[in-house]
Parts: sequence; C-alpha cells; structure tokens
Amino acid sequence: MELLIILLVVLGGLGLWLMGLYNSLVTLRVRTEETWSGIDTELKKRYDLIPNLIETVKGYASHEKEVFEAVTKARSQAMQAGSPEEQMKADNMLSGALKSLFAVAEAYPDLKANENFMHLQQTLGATEEDIQSAREVYNVSIKQYNTAVQVFPANLVAGIFGFIKKEFFEVVGVERENVKVKF
Repeated sequence: MELLIILLVVLGGLGLWLMGLYNSLVTLRVRTEETWSGIDTELKKRYDLIPNLIETVKGYASHEKEVFEAVTKARSQAMQAGSPEEQMKADNMLSGALKSLFAVAEAYPDLKANENFMHLQQTLGATEEDIQSAREVYNVSIKQYNTAVQVFPANLVAGIFGFIKKEFFEVVGVERENVKVKF
C-alpha cells in the first residue's frame, strides 16, 4: 500500500512537471507569434507608404518604368507571403527594390526637394527603424523559444508535442542594411 502511494505521488509530480513544461513551451510559442505580429504590423505600414512613394517619384522620373515595376512586384509578393519564412524572403526582395527606387530619386534634385517626397521619406525612415526594432524583439523571442525546445529534458517533451525550432529573422547579403531614405 505504501509503495502504491509513493508511486502515485511520483507519477503525480511527474505529471505536474510535464504540464508545467508543456505550458511554458506553449507560452514561448505564443510569444514568438505575437512578436511576429509586431513585424507584420510594421511591414503593413511600409506597404501602405510605397504606392504614394512610387507616384511621387513617377512625377519626376516617369521613364524609370523597370524600377517602378520591380518595387510594385516586390511589394505584391511581400503582401501575399504566408509564413514568416516566406515573409522574410519577400521583405529582403522589397528592401532591395526600394534601394533601387531611392537610387533613382538621387538623380532628380527637384524630387529630393519635393515636400511630399520628403515627408514620405521621413515616414518610411521611421517605419524602417520600427521594423528593425520589431525584428530584434522577434529574434529575442525566437532565441528563448528555440533554447527551450532544444535543451534537455524539455526537448523530449517538445518533440512529443510537435514544438519545432523556428527560424530567426535574417537578412541576406546586400540587404543587411536598412533602406536609406536620407539624401
């Protein structure tokens, strides 16, 4: 009888420990989803600015059709991206296209002096800083989550319940720099 009670206490303790571990993994997963939502919100602000920016630049550099098409296509792909991984790739493409747009704008002094363009460039610059901050917060939450699902013995519980390692938000190659919007 005493052995049965000891066994029940041990199993109960193990069950409570597993429940606590599972709940902490769920909490970390939800936190990563929440921080991704922060990035998504900032990217939406960026997407909303781009059409106005293109229209303003078009007024001065209408013959730069390829650049406008590249930015529009990259924006469209970024808006349609589903998973965070797809969004990261699309965001990198969009950043490159925006760099090309601003390179074109440098060749037009009247455009750089345009009040609407200056306002859009300041707003986009602030949005880029917000995106970078949101990326940093996301990567911190991913680090905490990935650590939790990989350390022993939590990795055993994570494997059983389908908690898998997530990717950091990384930019590649030339895209490592924020879009420069100051002239």
